[in-house]
Amino acid sequence: MIEIDGSQGEGGGQIARTAMALSCLTGKEFKITKIRAGRPQPGLKAQHLEAIKALKQICNAGTNSVEVGSTELHFKPGKTEWGSFEINIGTAGSITLLLQALLLPCMFAPGKIVLKIKGGTCGRWQASVDYLQNIILPHLKKFVEKIDLKIIKRGYYPKGGGEIIVEILPRISLDDFETFEGFWKNLKEETALIELTEQGDLEQVKGIVNCSKHLEKGQVAERIRRRAEAELKILSCPTEIRAEYAESLSPGGEIVLWTKFSKNGEISHCNPTILGGDALAEKRKNSEEVGKEAALELLEEISSGGCVDKHLSDQILVFMGLLPGSRIKVSGITEHCRTNMGIIERFLKIKFVCEDQLIS
Repeated sequence: MIEIDGSQGEGGGQIARTAMALSCLTGKEFKITKIRAGRPQPGLKAQHLEAIKALKQICNAGTNSVEVGSTELHFKPGKTEWGSFEINIGTAGSITLLLQALLLPCMFAPGKIVLKIKGGTCGRWQASVDYLQNIILPHLKKFVEKIDLKIIKRGYYPKGGGEIIVEILPRISLDDFETFEGFWKNLKEETALIELTEQGDLEQVKGIVNCSKHLEKGQVAERIRRRAEAELKILSCPTEIRAEYAESLSPGGEIVLWTKFSKNGEISHCNPTILGGDALAEKRKNSEEVGKEAALELLEEISSGGCVDKHLSDQILVFMGLLPGSRIKVSGITEHCRTNMGIIERFLKIKFVCEDQLIS
């Protein structure tokens, strides 16, 4: 039994999500107390409960009785299944945060997994589904035969109602090995290390501005795009940002930007350097300011010399843990990062080392 203090470090819901993901992969049972103790509304939220419910289906996990606001979780993983699963958060709760708990065990399931998830596609204090699709998933492709995300419907705060489909075809199945250690040994032998320490040459900036139909009359998406493009001219590289509108239950919008870097004239598919910047379109927030905010965030990430931005660094750590010897150069080491390292080290026999901007 691994016992975890949920108030440690950054003290957010990521502690529980990382623990659930690694528990299902390693087979190690855990108990977490003081969940989200430092937050204005402590305890589990809707997306946490849906993650738990989903893992009960996908990984046959067992837990104590939990509800919204519960501050203690006793989690016992079981055998991972394959097939199609439908998940409805029921609010604008983050689809991407929910997936932090689900992706890892699904990537090493005994067969193809299809996840149909309803909830929020973007919002405050979370990576959006566009960020997941264009910045996070390219780094996970080396672990699987296939991993694709399709955005079916946009869901903005407060009503949500967004929908995505994730399809995963595993390359290595945990079921093919008698122990986690045997699986882990094979994974390390068959998968290239994560090596992201040199930016290379900036080839292109891409992006998407997605807004609800409610904002089309004011040309909000176009105004956000134009301001972002104006700010990014300083880079002197091709910039391609598309603007689109979608039917949604609530008004809202977002811009997500990302880079393409090359080394020796080639863009790596195994270890792509992709930095991101984003910003939400919200009430009483000028459209031009939204575009500027995302562009300046991306410019700051590029100028840092890092190969992994501050949002991706949190998410890629668990995959680095599975491939000891991996190295990344980040724009900055956040408290989220340090907290996640501590949880990963509890489940895997590894130790992260931080030196300036380097994590290994």
